Amino acid sequence: MKKSILSVLVLVLAFTTSSNLFAQKFPKLDVSPMDAASYPTHWKNSDKLVKVIYGRPQLKGRDLSKLAPNDKVWRTGANEAAEITFYKDVVFGGKDVKAGTYSLFTIPTDEDWTIIISNQRNVWGSYFYKKEQDVIRVSGKVSESNKNIEAFSITFNKKEEAKNINMYLGWGTKVVTIPLNEVLVKE
Repeated sequence: MKKSILSVLVLVLAFTTSSNLFAQKFPKLDVSPMDAASYPTHWKNSDKLVKVIYGRPQLKGRDLSKLAPNDKVWRTGANEAAEITFYKDVVFGGKDVKAGTYSLFTIPTDEDWTIIISNQRNVWGSYFYKKEQDVIRVSGKVSESNKNIEAFSITFNKKEEAKNINMYLGWGTKVVTIPLNEVLVKE
């Protein structure tokens, strides 16, 4: 009887220690989780025009001007610089951009934000931003939101009667609008 109890205890101890030795250690959820926004927005539509992958920092009682300071290049989100992919040639903020993947930087101000499409990729933050890598710079119109937007957000929409698609960057009480159109091939 003592041998069987001892055998069971040894077996239980062996299982518990071995599972801990080989267990995977996964990190906790990032405080600024990564997200993606695309157009068309419906998940069933796989024929996308644009997709943005970005980190979603939250205000948590902090002032927006401290997190995305005016007149300084910002990574447009948290952690890595936001990555924008155009699957087709587009007119972004009134300027032509070829299909491809780029980094998305911004320079916030109170009146408008400068939106920068850059050839730099896989960049942490905006610490290593290089102006000579800019593809285009466009102006994004700033408006006030009726509600406070706690987590930085990017979204797209298209009004049924309009040809334009708008990209919106929202955070705090600021909403930045940038028009976007697919370049139609003339036959």
